[in-house]
Amino acid sequence: MNPEIFRLNPCHLCPQECGTNRFESVGLCGAGAQLQVSSAQLHHGEERVLRGTRGSGTIFLSHCNLRCVFCQNYDISHQGQGSIVSIEDCAEMMLGLQAAGAHNINLVSPTQYTPQLADAIRIARKQGLSIPLVWNSNAYEKVETLRALNGLVDIYLPDFKYADDAKGLKYSGAKNYPGVALEALKEMFSQVGRLKLSESGVAVRGVLVRHLVLPNGISDSATVVRMLWEKFGLNLSLNLMAQYHPAAEARQFPELSRRLTRREYQEVLEVAESFPFIHLFTQNPDFLLDEDPDAQKKGNPQ
Repeated sequence: MNPEIFRLNPCHLCPQECGTNRFESVGLCGAGAQLQVSSAQLHHGEERVLRGTRGSGTIFLSHCNLRCVFCQNYDISHQGQGSIVSIEDCAEMMLGLQAAGAHNINLVSPTQYTPQLADAIRIARKQGLSIPLVWNSNAYEKVETLRALNGLVDIYLPDFKYADDAKGLKYSGAKNYPGVALEALKEMFSQVGRLKLSESGVAVRGVLVRHLVLPNGISDSATVVRMLWEKFGLNLSLNLMAQYHPAAEARQFPELSRRLTRREYQEVLEVAESFPFIHLFTQNPDFLLDEDPDAQKKGNPQ
């Protein structure tokens, strides 16, 4: 591993390239030089292939290198809810979750703490951590940083957000989001390959790409699906998520101020089903709107 990749003074871990001395201040992500954890728990809300029957051993890291206006974990990612922990304590958390029966260790929003987490993983492995390690990120990652994780991560779980540069910048503060994310996914696939499941249907290795469908076509989801297929084809496992709700600052943007409609999700699902992905995970939650309430007010129901 090249230690220069992991310098925190100046910090260039992620594509934001903020160059902050994180030993004296916080980066654009809001994180300093020490690990900050919001919670560590057995989580049963992840995909079935991650939660299995016993839950995913999820460690929610504080802060984030994106500033998504609709963030569902705003208190953690934007406001920095959590406590400072040592690298050794983080390793103990991993071992404790394994002892509690977790199918895997699931690091949520880990990018800003890559060097600290790499050390924690190594310590935990030396002390008996044997379950898969999941890197649960927003896909806005530098290839150089990901390469330094080769051999430490078993499952990459990137949330690919946008097909359009301008929308990535407007809603998440990310320059060239799709280009950066596609290169990151390419590196992830080169390290761990396509998603592999155990005989009981739980993920043990590989890449599972998430995509959150946003209302009013904000995420250009059909384009995202086609883009991913063209780039990764039969290697791709995709989870098409429908649980969007207006959180954080979303209500300041009229186009994001409502939940997703059934029609909006179905249209994207039909595109995804036209491609023979290895795995296509879908959602059909009851909280989807039957129609766009704004269209109804205008006398133009969907």
